[in-house]
Amino acid sequence: MDVLVLIDKLDDLVHNAKAVPLTDQVRIDREEIYDILDQMRATIPEEIKQARWIVKERQEMLAEAKREQDRLLQEAREQAVREASQTEIVKLAERQAQEIIDESRRSAREMRLEMEDWADGMLATLETNLDKFLVAVRRGRERLHERSQESVVAGIGPIDLSDNGTNYEGTNYQGTNY
Repeated sequence: MDVLVLIDKLDDLVHNAKAVPLTDQVRIDREEIYDILDQMRATIPEEIKQARWIVKERQEMLAEAKREQDRLLQEAREQAVREASQTEIVKLAERQAQEIIDESRRSAREMRLEMEDWADGMLATLETNLDKFLVAVRRGRERLHERSQESVVAGIGPIDLSDNGTNYEGTNYQGTNY
């Protein structure tokens, strides 16, 4: 039986008890009071047990909730570390990729400049050789012109190229006889 019900019974017993004339006292059956008190003594330990059990259950539920909270927090921390790691890995990869791109551009620029320098050197050498060749061609033409002038002055006519490389004396231009 519930302790509160027993308290209510006790209250009813006192409230409905017969009054002793000319006093504030009431007459209560001693046996009924002892019976209710015995029932209370028997009920209170059971209710205390139930209360303790409820408190224990509550503590266990709180402990379970705390363990679950700790587990969730740990998972969240681990996830944050993984995501931070992934973010860091991505940032590192992006930095490395940018460094590779920058190095490639620098290397390409250096190669282009080196190739331009090489091409400029080759063209300068070719220009020098062409200048020398032109000087040699001019000298050769001047000598031919001088010889031609000397031949005219000496009375030798111009050379006829229609006789297959031979002059009027039967000698070819290389100085060999036929």
